[in-house]
Amino acid sequence: MQASDFFTLPPSLTRFAPFFPAEAAPWDCLKQIGAALAAAEFTPLELKIPAGVHVEGRVWLHPSVTLPAFATIIGPVWIGARTEIRPGAFLRGNVIAGEGCVLGNASEFKNCLLLDRVQAAHFNYVGDSILGNGVHLGAGAICSNLRLDQNMITVRAEHRTFETGLRKFGAVLGDHAEVGCNAVLNPGTLLGQRALVMPGVAFGGHLAANTIARSRAAVTTMPRRD
Repeated sequence: MQASDFFTLPPSLTRFAPFFPAEAAPWDCLKQIGAALAAAEFTPLELKIPAGVHVEGRVWLHPSVTLPAFATIIGPVWIGARTEIRPGAFLRGNVIAGEGCVLGNASEFKNCLLLDRVQAAHFNYVGDSILGNGVHLGAGAICSNLRLDQNMITVRAEHRTFETGLRKFGAVLGDHAEVGCNAVLNPGTLLGQRALVMPGVAFGGHLAANTIARSRAAVTTMPRRD
């Protein structure tokens, strides 16, 4: 199981490629987000920051980023072109976002890698997670990142359980995966490319590519979309 099974780093994030090799375990990429940002060169911001947007620490925003009237951005944070940050968004460190993303209303982001065109538009929590290209989170969808017993997180695949070495690990969502409104992804969840979790479902473990989770026990296969 490796990162390339789930996502392909887009050209907009090429500068970070040495930290996210395709052959790495996807959860090992999470461990490199801070290092990737620490190695990045941050040039002065070129866009006007609204009075109600609090910016703190090392932050780089592409000049085409859309900022709301109020939000909180605590570095290190790197945000790519044509990404929209909406009112009440809370970016609290170690956040990398590619092009054309939506970091939405009253949503919180922490230690996460968002590839191009990620949409987390309404009341989402994305902590210690990787969201692949074109991923969409419905309103209220949550990437839960801490077990109730606070033990180390394991990944439960079909034929094997992997030790991640992480106490906090939300989810890795493959390219074009979808999560419905008010769904909860339990710590250590992996969604394959074009996988779908239905609204209101609490899902944990590994959902293969091109499949639908209607509940933890009800998983169906979708026709492949190329």
